[in-house]
Amino acid sequence: MADKPTFGRYAELSFDQMTPEQKEGYQVLMETRGKLPGPAKIYMHNHKLAKVLGPLGKHFRTEYSLSEREREIVVIIFCAKFNTAYATDAHERHAKRTGLPADKVEAILSGLTTSFDDQREQVIYEMSICLANARWASRGLYDRAVEALGHVGVTDVIALGGFYSTVAMTLAFYDVPAGATGMER
Repeated sequence: MADKPTFGRYAELSFDQMTPEQKEGYQVLMETRGKLPGPAKIYMHNHKLAKVLGPLGKHFRTEYSLSEREREIVVIIFCAKFNTAYATDAHERHAKRTGLPADKVEAILSGLTTSFDDQREQVIYEMSICLANARWASRGLYDRAVEALGHVGVTDVIALGGFYSTVAMTLAFYDVPAGATGMER
């Protein structure tokens, strides 16, 4: 490798090293994130991907159908599935700050069964576990999910799981440790 890694195995590019196309991808990420955290540091290398993932990630941080707690249920399930230290550590702390009970968060991260008193949170948990484990979604789960979340909520859970699968696999492949900071931007 020509450059020394700065974020796990990934050697970040300084702004001066970027091609004009990468600078465009970087700008999209900065406009949609306001900063360049976690996997965005890696995605900006692939300018076409950065232009797609930046706005998709923004969707999940702004006006969509899930609460912060509900979002974190999905996120920690998919981050833990792919054993990514960086995102799992960050989202474990964030999930607890949103008010998710510590025992529930820790059970999810450890692959243990848990349950939620809130019907929406329970169905989001069940959907995410089903999808993360590549299992068939039963008719009963489908019916409960549509009733509790509507089709907008169901598709938000599915897309959020897919988005965080991408995030988690990226961070796992580049072996980014918990708490990594990378280059200052």
